[in-house]
Amino acid sequence: MMFTESPERRALREAVAELAAKYGHEYYLAKARSGEHTSELWDEAGRLGYLGVSVPEEYGGGGAGIGELAAVCEEFCAAGTPMLLMVVSPAICATVIARFGTEEQKARWLPGFATGAVRMSFAITEPDAGSNAHRITTTARRDGDDWVLNGRKVFISGVDEADAVLVVGRTEDARTGRLKPALFVVPTATPGFEYRAIPMDLVSADKQFELLLDDVRLPADALVGEEDAAIAQLFAGLNPERIMGASFSTGIARYALGKAVGYARQRSVFGVPIGSHQGLAHPLAEVKIELELARLMTQKAAAVYDSGDDAAAGEAANMAKYAGAEVAVRAVDQAVQVHGGNGLASEYGLGTMLAAVRVGRIAPVSREMILNFVAQHSLGLPKSY
Repeated sequence: MMFTESPERRALREAVAELAAKYGHEYYLAKARSGEHTSELWDEAGRLGYLGVSVPEEYGGGGAGIGELAAVCEEFCAAGTPMLLMVVSPAICATVIARFGTEEQKARWLPGFATGAVRMSFAITEPDAGSNAHRITTTARRDGDDWVLNGRKVFISGVDEADAVLVVGRTEDARTGRLKPALFVVPTATPGFEYRAIPMDLVSADKQFELLLDDVRLPADALVGEEDAAIAQLFAGLNPERIMGASFSTGIARYALGKAVGYARQRSVFGVPIGSHQGLAHPLAEVKIELELARLMTQKAAAVYDSGDDAAAGEAANMAKYAGAEVAVRAVDQAVQVHGGNGLASEYGLGTMLAAVRVGRIAPVSREMILNFVAQHSLGLPKSY
């Protein structure tokens, strides 16, 4: 059992960190505040192969696992350049298509994922189906050889820069008449597909959208893989999503902690650096400990997932996501506290992160639902919902 990363992954981290530092948090904030996207960073990362590290080699990717992709995500966030679409496009969508797509679907989409040329969003959440995915009402019915989708989705990231959206809908089982989940690739230019931005009090280069699907007609090959394999396909994407969410949070926590420690070293009060006072030093030390524990859990979750043990990966991925979100909130809050009034000044780039890290406690799964999962599946307690 190894508790350290391979030399290859460490080298990958160093290379990604070098690229991200070239852009930095000021670049990210400027893009976010102007309503633009981090397209230059995304495109360069794609050309260098960082976005496609987990895409199979035969389709132009690096052939590595979700652990490598999570390391890439963490390093971008640690440099202050978080790209939320990384959690969705290469982690969920490319993984699902690589594992369950037809040969034609793999050939069509995976080379673009490998280079970052393809951006794909993921749509599961609905107004009345957030944590309870069983209440999804987006339906797909057969019409000859085609599929026709109708429904509505909310809080879908990055649709305005996506080529397509991987939509979770439901089809009718011909034997039982019951609805069962199915996944469809819907190009954003498809007639009947409409998206609207949701105003958010977040400073982010990745926007959130509501989707409206009104008799969206799709060819038969828009269905990903086999219709009956949808549950397995769904969780093949959701576990990487949680692992990437954990890396996203731990990367932001690293960024905030670095800012706090740097300020605590150079800012002096009463003739000594403020970091010499235990009232500030101890909370920062606690954040460091919690951060390393969250990173270790995230690496374990990635290793379990990459080993092919989807059942065990579910537990580990949920725990990692929980730990990452919690330490990110604490790290940013403590960084602001260390800076005092400067913590909310635009110059220091921390105030905008207060709301951003709070998202990690809500999405892609709330901390309460993770606690429900652990109580039921890890501890064997009665189901509470």
